[in-house]
Amino acid sequence: MDLTELINALDATFSANFVCYYKSHVAHVNTKGRNFYQDHKLLKKIYEYLQEQIDPLAEKLRTCGAMMPNALSVVCEKSSVEDKAVEGSSIMLLQTVLEAVLELMDCYHILRKEADAVEYTDISNMSDDAIGKLAKYKWQLEATIDIPLEVIEGKSKAKSPFELF
Repeated sequence: MDLTELINALDATFSANFVCYYKSHVAHVNTKGRNFYQDHKLLKKIYEYLQEQIDPLAEKLRTCGAMMPNALSVVCEKSSVEDKAVEGSSIMLLQTVLEAVLELMDCYHILRKEADAVEYTDISNMSDDAIGKLAKYKWQLEATIDIPLEVIEGKSKAKSPFELF
């Protein structure tokens, strides 16, 4: 049985998860402002979940006969979650994590498809569980941000989110 596509999807998901984990951890540590406590707690839940996925994803790679990426540069190269600075206001930090979570969800959808193609039910189930958990974080992040993206990116006539109210 050829597992090449499954291994590629696992590798990409492992790498995207790792970069997403790092971004959410940085956002957790660097968040500040009026909603610090709530943002700090939400980001902690997200990064802890992502951190918990590192070992299971790596072990799935090994069960398929592949090796875990052995350098951070390789992880960043294989990740569809872009390795760029995590900085800005608390809203921008949350938005950065949201974008990473959305990209990671896409990786898990691809992983599920490849696992189904070779009937690796355990990886399909793991992918389904991850998609469900990430969808919840997506909802929580969107509800927390609750500011149109145009304002965050400075493409709105409003000079700040406060002008919306």
